[in-house]
Amino acid sequence: MTHVPFIIAAYAVFVLVLGSDALGSWLRLRLARRQALRRQQRLQARAKASPGTPLATELTR
Repeated sequence: MTHVPFIIAAYAVFVLVLGSDALGSWLRLRLARRQALRRQQRLQARAKASPGTPLATELTR
């Protein structure tokens, strides 16, 4: 059976490609979650820092 090693190699390559794709997706999702968390924290800090600031004079006329 000379074709068995080729079939095993093909499945191994398939598993490697599938695994690398899953790892890449996981890393992209992790990065996106970190960025969203930082953005949310930045917006919350900005909202807490400036609730009592007066409006600009052009807006109060």
